[in-house]
Amino acid sequence: MRLLLDEHYSPAIATQLRRRRHDVTAARAQPDLHGLPDAALLAFATGQGRAVVTENVVEFVELHRAAVITGRRHFGIVFTSARRFPRNTRNIGKMVRALDALLDAHRGEDALLNQTWWLERA
Repeated sequence: MRLLLDEHYSPAIATQLRRRRHDVTAARAQPDLHGLPDAALLAFATGQGRAVVTENVVEFVELHRAAVITGRRHFGIVFTSARRFPRNTRNIGKMVRALDALLDAHRGEDALLNQTWWLERA
């Protein structure tokens, strides 16, 4: 499985996961993705065969629902929360460990095809 971290996540998370041999990129590290609407971000991720990691549950649940209804596919949406994974440099390791465990458990490129997933602490 490949991941795209939504804009609110530090690119350092992606860097650390790549060191663990995972294919992860961060929207904040790609200027062309800055400020992109959520639907366009999901379309971009889908075009690259990536699942999106996001805290924006409300918007992405609707995008998932629309994809199911219309028969469009996506490569997964992984939800997190700021309460479980606070977004500060002190807590980057928690997110890295949790995503590392998720990626190790779901190795297939389409492991979360058309699914949503809540990230748990590792």
